[in-house]
Formats: sequence, C-alpha cells, structure tokens
Amino acid sequence: MRVRPTRFGAARLVHLTWGLPQTLAGAATLLVAGRHRRRYPFRSAVVTEWRLNRGLSLGPFIFVPNNCPRSLLVHEYGHTVQALILGPLYLPVIVLPSLTWAGLPALERRRMRKHRSYYTFYTERWANALAERICHEKTPR
Repeated sequence: MRVRPTRFGAARLVHLTWGLPQTLAGAATLLVAGRHRRRYPFRSAVVTEWRLNRGLSLGPFIFVPNNCPRSLLVHEYGHTVQALILGPLYLPVIVLPSLTWAGLPALERRRMRKHRSYYTFYTERWANALAERICHEKTPR
C-alpha cells in the first residue's frame, strides 16, 4: 500500500532537522524490515506493520505488530511526540533505555516477580501521558 504524504507540516520539518538522527534510523528500519509490509498514516507519522511482536517508534516512523491494538498504536505515537520534543537526545534518553527495559531477560523477570507493568518505566509512562493528552485515547497500562 502506498502512503500519500499529507501536508508538509511543522512536525515533518522538525523530524527532518531537530530529529534527524531518529528519522534516518526509522527510514533505514523501514527499508530493512518494512519492505512489502502494510503502511498507513497516523497523525504526523507513518505506521508500518511488521513481523515482530513489539512496537518501535523512530521519528515519524512507527512499527507495530500486525493487527495491533489501537491502544498500542496510540502509545507508539507518544514516542513520536517524545522524538519531536527531545530531538537528537531521543535515541540516548528514550530508545536505548526503552530497548534495554524491554529486551533484557533479567529485567523482564524482575517485572514479573514484582508484578510491574512494562508501562511503569519512565520512557513508557511519559509516552502514554503525551499520547493520551494529544490523541484523547487510552494507552496500554
């Protein structure tokens, strides 16, 4: 499916300047993991459904599992807003800690043992708060 660009708005300009590092990383991810996958626009982002069972947001590029719940899409959009706010700091302040929180088995075991939601981590809590404020929709807990 071809995504037609919407207006060239302020968010796109910010993604292409202030947020260039994550925008380039998102474009590279799209080329590698998003080829021949379903794509559609969501607000100022382009959503790509991929084979992984996790979401990822890099600048204006959102990657979600096939048939993901709307709440996860809204949450990932919260990360897109974080990228607009933080610019070049997004990768070290949000992406690296978030990937560590999600990907280390020891942290996953700790979350399970302490009955903590994945969304209690600061990167995820903030993304939820931003997304709910902007989209007026619920996010995962």
